[in-house]
Amino acid sequence: MKRIYLILLVISPVLTRAQWHVNVFGGFSNYSGELQSKTFTLDQSFAAFGLGLQYDLTNHFSLLSGINLGHLGAADKFNKPELQPRNLSFQTKIAEWNVIGEYNFFDLTEKRFTPYVFAGLAVYHFNPYAYDTLQQKVYLRPLSTEGEGLPEYPGRKYYSLTQLAIPFGAGIKLRISDNVILAYEISFRKLFTDYLDDVSTTYVDQATLLRERGPEAVQMAYRGNQVKNGNPNYPVDDSKRGSSNANDWYYFSGIRVSIAINNGANRFHGRGIMECPKPVN
Repeated sequence: MKRIYLILLVISPVLTRAQWHVNVFGGFSNYSGELQSKTFTLDQSFAAFGLGLQYDLTNHFSLLSGINLGHLGAADKFNKPELQPRNLSFQTKIAEWNVIGEYNFFDLTEKRFTPYVFAGLAVYHFNPYAYDTLQQKVYLRPLSTEGEGLPEYPGRKYYSLTQLAIPFGAGIKLRISDNVILAYEISFRKLFTDYLDDVSTTYVDQATLLRERGPEAVQMAYRGNQVKNGNPNYPVDDSKRGSSNANDWYYFSGIRVSIAINNGANRFHGRGIMECPKPVN
């Protein structure tokens, strides 16, 4: 009990004087990969939201942690003309928890605005799906569309649906009051998988896929026969389906509102210095 009391005694001044913020994010989420080749675009983007906490270590450097929720998706019908006959598509929800270090170039106790950069570590969950010809949602990982987990393709393992990512990005902040900061930011996620969209390497043998995973797997693995003037023939084993030369990415862009929840240090008043009370005459 004494140890707990001593710990609280030591950290309580720090917590009292520290500047804490609640961060609320709203914007868009999108991805870059086999079905969306642009590095950054708002085409085929979806709404994204985030909520987190921020602790200012100094007037320039902060630690942040939060949860982001978004949605990703793309379709070959909006892709490059040479890829449109492939006719693949996917969607997935994204749930992410992150820890990030952020650096402000200017001191917001002296300036009303500042550019900033950030980077950190994140854990995210995804589960790609597509819609079949009857518009029924079909989750793609259990179908082994590229032979993942099949004994005939021992080099292709199931991809994990929960993975690590490296978030990084930049933005610009505007202090609109002592307690509120408005920011616009673009935030990328470097991934360690090429299966965010369930497309990465080559087609597998049709007979093998049919035997191991059934007709639905064959239907979702090759969809070029579902478009007008498309090739009705399933591709031969090991013909190109995707490109494993680079992993997929996802990213967020939008507005972040930071609201101070502990202004005991009176950080922005008088350029960060508390005024002494005037003597009473």
